[in-house]
Amino acid sequence: MMKLDSAIGWSCLLLQLVIACGIGRALGQDAAGSQTLEASPPGITATQPAFEPLIGAGDLIKVSVFEAPEFDHEVRVSADGMISLPLIGEVHVAGLSPVQAQKLLENTLIDKGLMRLPQVSVMEKEYATQGVSVSGEVMKPGVYPLLGSRRLLDVISMAGGKTPKAGAEVFLTHRDLPVQPINITLSNDPSKLFFANVPVVPGDTIVVSKAGIVYVVGGVHKPGGFVMENGNNMTVLQAIALAEGYNPTASLDHARLIRKTPQGPPQEIPIDLNKILSSAAPDIKLEDDDIIYVPNSAAKSATHRALESILQVVTGMAIYHPF
Repeated sequence: MMKLDSAIGWSCLLLQLVIACGIGRALGQDAAGSQTLEASPPGITATQPAFEPLIGAGDLIKVSVFEAPEFDHEVRVSADGMISLPLIGEVHVAGLSPVQAQKLLENTLIDKGLMRLPQVSVMEKEYATQGVSVSGEVMKPGVYPLLGSRRLLDVISMAGGKTPKAGAEVFLTHRDLPVQPINITLSNDPSKLFFANVPVVPGDTIVVSKAGIVYVVGGVHKPGGFVMENGNNMTVLQAIALAEGYNPTASLDHARLIRKTPQGPPQEIPIDLNKILSSAAPDIKLEDDDIIYVPNSAAKSATHRALESILQVVTGMAIYHPF
């Protein structure tokens, strides 16, 4: 019998150790998962709780107390952030989240001796600012109605989406934190875009930035201005490619980059496209408002005009040759 009891005891102890190890491993996996998520795009993680809007002046809130219908009341927050409730009186709730307001009212009921263990519920019925403002590089800037919480991409879609000149940066400002805008990068990578699709609540302001533009002029097939995509990352060769390449008469070793300076005249930087194309020189990273000028070679132009004349003569002979 003693041997049996001892065996049962050892079995129970072994089972407890196995369960403890399993729980420890599970906790370790949770911790590791949290660290992995925190290593996602800075400032935005999947474990980050959704922003909870704070109660503000003009909001309509509903206060309910479990099993005490006499305390149930819908009240609008005054300009000085106060609400007035039966038997409780005035309470300052502006700047608090609904959960914080619930705790405050519960403590108030206890302090006044009205209830021993109150269960208070506070719900936002109506925000003073029901809309969200969307401006910047969107197709239809304006204020859009928003009831409850939505996501950033939803609101940008409501504004018709981004314009072709839109940049990757979006600035989101919450009504309760007007001096702390959040800088969000909308990446083309779907996995990163998931983290950037943060919640948006009524009263928020969204500004979509404008992308940088570089200009290519001179001896190229399609001169013009080109939007810098992918976080304003563009090089000289990429800009030339967007301009559909250079003309046969272009003087590649005499190209120039004209760059604005904060003070003083623009800076002129020589570019040897022949060396860049042959990897003998590094490709140059461009900045917003840069201008690439590819001149035409006088000798090449004269030769090219002569070749065109010869081709025209030959073509004419072929057409009018008598048979």
